[in-house]
Amino acid sequence: MSSFLREWHTPQVGKLMIVGLAMVVSSVLLCASSAVAGPVTVGAKVRGGGRYDNVRMCVATSAGTAGGPAMDVSFFTEFGLKDTVSIEANLPVVRPILFGLSYDMLQFEPEVTLLFRLPSEGSMDWVLGPRVGLSFHYGPDYTSGPDGAARGPSFFAMGPILGGYVGLDFKRPGKTFNFQIGLSPYVTPLFSFGDDGRNGIVVGGMLDAAFRFSLGR
Repeated sequence: MSSFLREWHTPQVGKLMIVGLAMVVSSVLLCASSAVAGPVTVGAKVRGGGRYDNVRMCVATSAGTAGGPAMDVSFFTEFGLKDTVSIEANLPVVRPILFGLSYDMLQFEPEVTLLFRLPSEGSMDWVLGPRVGLSFHYGPDYTSGPDGAARGPSFFAMGPILGGYVGLDFKRPGKTFNFQIGLSPYVTPLFSFGDDGRNGIVVGGMLDAAFRFSLGR
């Protein structure tokens, strides 16, 4: 297995994995939408934060820095299970495409969150719940530079995302669009394939600004 992976260390692999994984996640969302009878909300999230990361190269920090800032734009679909419970599937978009095209890297982290709404009589509801996902990496480790002789060898790694979400939902009764802001702390143990000593952990958090469009039932 390790020799097979080493033979596939090419820039095209990360790009093909992005397309393949996006197709898999899209298929799962389509199946979920047909199985859930509650309200459906779609939208986009603008995400920014930071993390400690002693596995992957960060394109925004110098070689040898374990971690750095993180930003992304993602698309999500939220399926209502009942009035105060829903499940959200989040699909990252900008970071996987940018890293694949500009840096010959893959960082792809789809997530699912079980959300509980705490209704209030005011204009805002608290929304919170556990979040799980999978992190996929293809690229150099954190000791590597971005290009040239400073760039180290690429490798595959993956691991579970374990985290949560707590946010404020700005209600607009009777309207199609509303806004939500929240925090998403997480921890991700990463395990490499075919490379010794590349295992590690990512600990971080993101501030999420969600633009939400209700599709009704």
